[in-house]
Formats: sequence, structure tokens, C-alpha cells
Amino acid sequence: MRKYGLFIIIILVFNCRQVKNDPIKLTQYVNPFIGTDGPGNTYPGATVPFGMVQLSPDIGIPGWDRIAGYFYQDSIISGFSHTHLTGTGAGDLYDILVMPTNSRFDSRIKANNFKPYSSYSHEKETASPGYYAVDLLEFGIRAELTATSRTGIHKYTFPKDTLSQIHIDLGYALNWDAPTNTYIEVVNNTTIQGFRKSTGWAKDQRIYFEIQLSKPFQSYQIYKNDSLVSSPVEGKNTKIILNYQTSEGEVIILKTGLSTANIEGAHKSLEVETPHFNFDIYKQQADNIWENELQKIQVQTKDITKKEIFYTMLYQSMLAPTLLSDHNGNYKGANDTIMNAKDFDRYDTFSLWDTYRAAHPLYTIVHPKRVSNMVNSILAHYKETGLLPVWSMQGNETNMMIGYHAVPVIVDAYFKGIENFDIALAYEACKTSAMDNARQLDVYKTLGYIPVDEQHENWSVSKTLEYAYDDWCVAQFAKALDKDEDFEYFLKRSENWRNVYDAQSTFMRPRLKNGQFVEAFIPKEYTPYFCESNAWQYFWSVPQNIEGLIQSVGGDENFEKKLDSMFNLKPLAEDKLPIFSTGMIGQYAHGNEPSHHVGYLYNYIGKPWKTQELIREILDTQYKNTPDGHCGNEDCGQMSSWYIFSSLGFYPVNPAQGIYSFGSPVFDEATLNLENGSQFKIITKNNSAENKYIQSVILNDEIIDRNYITHKEILNGGTLVFEMGTSPNVIGDLMPSLSSKIYK
Repeated sequence: MRKYGLFIIIILVFNCRQVKNDPIKLTQYVNPFIGTDGPGNTYPGATVPFGMVQLSPDIGIPGWDRIAGYFYQDSIISGFSHTHLTGTGAGDLYDILVMPTNSRFDSRIKANNFKPYSSYSHEKETASPGYYAVDLLEFGIRAELTATSRTGIHKYTFPKDTLSQIHIDLGYALNWDAPTNTYIEVVNNTTIQGFRKSTGWAKDQRIYFEIQLSKPFQSYQIYKNDSLVSSPVEGKNTKIILNYQTSEGEVIILKTGLSTANIEGAHKSLEVETPHFNFDIYKQQADNIWENELQKIQVQTKDITKKEIFYTMLYQSMLAPTLLSDHNGNYKGANDTIMNAKDFDRYDTFSLWDTYRAAHPLYTIVHPKRVSNMVNSILAHYKETGLLPVWSMQGNETNMMIGYHAVPVIVDAYFKGIENFDIALAYEACKTSAMDNARQLDVYKTLGYIPVDEQHENWSVSKTLEYAYDDWCVAQFAKALDKDEDFEYFLKRSENWRNVYDAQSTFMRPRLKNGQFVEAFIPKEYTPYFCESNAWQYFWSVPQNIEGLIQSVGGDENFEKKLDSMFNLKPLAEDKLPIFSTGMIGQYAHGNEPSHHVGYLYNYIGKPWKTQELIREILDTQYKNTPDGHCGNEDCGQMSSWYIFSSLGFYPVNPAQGIYSFGSPVFDEATLNLENGSQFKIITKNNSAENKYIQSVILNDEIIDRNYITHKEILNGGTLVFEMGTSPNVIGDLMPSLSSKIYK
């Protein structure tokens, strides 16, 4: 007995030590509400990394602030739909709205198109990675949501009521979205199948579903255009209401499997991913999946707020792209036929004008195996349409924004050694897209720039600059494949930025077809010549030849003065700022993507301490651990990826170059746990708010005299040490990177 008692004591002591030493799960640092207020346009609902399902509450009222279906300042919920965009300016998706109700409340309002709704309180609402819960106050119903890759799982806890109901509304639409055809079939008293086809930003969207319920419904009403009909029903506006009697605290689980190809695929989503009705197991699985992904970067700091922002940004960086193919490999192709992905997962929701800058370079470090699937998905789009995607979603090309930025994503992946994609096909796709005549590429190839015309969104200067960068990427790809003629041709095209540079104003200036620059030109004005920006913000968009840009304005000193002016020229009270000009520091707009690399450009003129000052200022002022914590649209991972890179201490100024320019790290220590088994550790000595200036940099015990690190050095593993101080290190100027060179 004494031995047995001693054994118990040893076990208890050991367990206490284990509990004491166990770190807090990283998922507990994530705040999915960041960006749900202000201009962030994020959603708080349940999803898993890069999943097909984004199961989230819908306010049910349209508007810019509710692009993601939810707005923190609102006070009602009209249901929970299964698909949402994260942080965009596009009001689309919101497929398959589900809403539990009962006899307690039946008020209707015009603002949400007379759908059932309930008030809610943020005090009775919670969210974490893969989980969302809220009390529907009017009904006394507790709603909980979780998800797998292709299924959404609802848990509704009902009070006692003889008329508890679950509404499944396929006619529900919001913002740009509109159903074109829907279908509901009652298979039995626990299973419903159907589809919702819709149009909006993406013109031909198809979601097939199967819903299974843990409790048989007693009866149902099925509607077409608000008229009672029988099952099955097909039409633009259909819905079904399931009727139950519930006891106090009774739980009903609803599972929805999705496919973009067919109902068989939706059924298989349930069969493979959610074979039972134990909600808590699915919730824990989702949390575990997120935890594994978040553990890829471990940061140490005494500043809990910074840690919470970091892990929320890491979380939000993994909300797009999203799965498009089902477990059979089938998906709705961009050629509007059902396609099959062999040996890869097909993704879509490629917000490339945003994400080529930092999100995709981040994926090459943190998710290289998934990058292979993404590149294959981009190439699948090419095989389906004859062109690489521009801004694709749900098996559609939206043609939103400018450039052909699938190219830098592919080229970056190639030079970083991403495996398992057809290199010959990839080059063919890049060249074909670059040589196309659509999207004004015909006139660009002829004149060497996009001229001003009468289109509403001409964006002529921005298009020229973005095309020139993509041309550089094609040139580097061609050079690596010994295609010398193509290399020379595209390298020459990559210098087309010079054709819109005006030496008199020292800005990129809109130009007419006859070669003359437009006469009326004020750089800070927002005009149709610049894409969501002004001339100040787009001047710096020559990441492929920063040295040439510096020379064009007369050298380092003039370039420095222009950079200084960029950050000091504050908008006046009478200046009219558009909705996308947010996060302003002078003319710099952190809330929009063209500005994102600009703070790092001091590194190229021997003034790295100015970069360090600015990056710290942006990190500290433009991100908060509050619902309005994003200064602009989160944009499918780009805003969050900027934070991840910059807080670690480096950033990809030229996204396809294979190097990362130093900024000012904020964490005492960070460890990147890489998929190849290596660890890359970043140590920041003398780290504090005041010590924002790099004094020295040591890589694997050797002092380095440059202001960048290569992708290869990160993947090889090792330790990067930043020595920080309160004063600029004006003596030890670090050698800048060469913007026109690929670092393999």
C-alpha cells in the first residue's frame, strides 16, 4: 500500500508538472473578429485552412460593410450560410442559408427581405479557429458551428417548444449574388439534397449539397417563390422549413456536405469527413488542424497583444485560396464543364493582384506542398480557358483587377524548387498569357504602354507598370529554360515602365496614344488612370528594377527625398479620399496593396534605418487586436501576410526574386518549423519598442553585410540574430539587394 501510495504521489506530481509546463495552445491567441468592423470585410465563422466551407453568420442586410455577410456593429442575425469571401470588396457567395427558429418570435423587417431573424449580443457570442457560437436571443436557441474541409456542421440547442423549425433557404441572396436555379429534394426525414446555382461577381457558380440531420423532422413545408409545393422542387427561389417538437435543451445536429460538381460529390464529403453526429469531435478536429498549421511559426514575446495579432494574421493568411474539387477529384471548371483533378487538390479564390505580393511568397515558406497544388490549380485554369487566371473563384474568371499575376506566383514557385508541376506547361501558360491580345495587351505590345482612353476604369498607368513586372518574371523563367530569344523580348518589355515615366514631374504619368502626357496632372489626385491609387502610390511599382527607378529620378539623394515626401505629404481636409485609401501615412496607403513594398525601399539607397522606423510604425499603428483591427480590406491573406513577414523582420519586395529585405523584427524569438524538417530561428537581441534599429545581423554565427536573406538560406535552417538598438546604425550601411537578379 505504501508503495502504491508513493506511486500515486509520483504520478500526481508528474502530471502537475506536465500541466504547468504545457504551453497555451496557439489557437487561443486567434481572434477571428479582427476585421469584422471597419474596412476589413472579414467573417468570424467556422472554417479550416484553405477549406471549401466558410460557415458564418449572415446579418442578411446588404451593403459594403457586410461584404463578408457580417458586420460587427450590427445587432441581428438572419442565418448561417456556407460560403464567404474573406476581406474582399466583392459581395458574392452566401450559399445555403440555414436558420433555426421557434414560436417565440415571428417579426419581419424589409431590410433583410423579410427573412426570419434574431437579435444577438457580442456578450453571448464567441469565435475561435474552426468554431463559432452565438445565442439567438429572440428564440432562446444556442447556435454553434464548426467545419471540415468540405462540410459545415451546425449544433442547435433548442428550448422546449412545439414549433421548433430549421429554415433552409436557397433563394436567399445578398449584395451582388443572385440565384439562377435551385433544387431541393427530400430524400427521407433526415436527409435533403439539392443544388444552388447562382450568378454575381462570378457568373456561373454551382454548389451541390447534401444535408443530414441527427433527428428526424416531423413534417416540412417546401416553397417555390413563397408558394407551397411538394418535393422535389426546382426554381430560382426555393426553401424548405423543417418542423420539430423539442424538449428543453434538446440538441439537433445538421451536417452539410458540399461539392461544385454534383450531389454524389456532396454525399461523399459527408461520408468521408463527417460520418457521425458528434459535434464536439468535429470541433476538436478543426481546432487540432488549426493548431498544427499555427505551430509552423512559434513566436515568443511578453507582449500578448502582439502575439494575438500575429496568430490572427497567420490564421487569416490561410482562409484563401479555397478548395474547389471534391473527394472524387471533380469540380466545376472555368470552362463551365465538370473537370477532374488527378493527383492534386484543385483550389480557387485566387485574388492574385493582392496576394502575389506577400501571401504566395509566404506560402512557399510555410506551405510548399500546398503551393504545388495551387500551381497545378492555376495551370488547370489555363488548360480550361487558354489563359492563366487573373482573379478566379468558384470555377470562374472574374477578370477583376489588372496584370497577369499568376505568372509571378508560378515563376516564384519554380525558382524556389516547388515540385510536382509540369514546368513546360507552366512556361507555355506564362508566355501565352503574356502574348494574349485581351485586356489591352495588344496595344501594350504595340506602343509599349497602355494609353489613356474613355473607359470608366482605364487604369492605364497601373496596367503598364503591372504588365512590365509580369514581363520581367516571364523573362527570368525563359532565361532559366535557355529560351534566349524569349528572354531578350520579355526583358525589353519589362522596361516599359519607362514609357510612362515623366522626367519633368518625376512621376509615372498617363499618356495619350499620340505619345503626349496628359496635361492636367496632380499626383495626389485619384483618377481613372491609376488602379485604386494615385500617382504617388503607384510610382514605386517597379520592383524588377529599383536601381533603374532610382537613376530615373537622379540618384539616391533625390530618391530619398521623394520617399520622404511620400510619407510626409499628408492629405488635406478638403482632399477627397476614395474608400480604398485607408491606413494613410502621408500619401502611403497601407490599406491597399500597391503601397505594401514601399517602406522597404530605403534599403536600396543605403538608408536602412528609415525602413526600420517606418516598418515599426506601420506594424504598431495599422494592426490592432480589435474588430476594426485592419486598416483596409484584408484581401484574401495579403494584409495579414504583410504583417507576418514584417513582424518577423523581412519582406519580399520583389515577390518572385527569392529574397526578403530586412525591416525591423518585433518578437524576441521566432521559430519557423519547415515542412522539410529544418528549423529556422530568428532571435532579436535587445528587443523593445525603442530599440527598433538594427545594429548588426548574424546568420549562423557569421556577420552578414547585406540587408536581405535568401529563401534558400531560410529553407536550409539555422539561426538569424538581429542586434537592436535605439540609434540608427549610420556607420554600417548594409549592402542592398539587386532587384533585377534572381536569388536561387
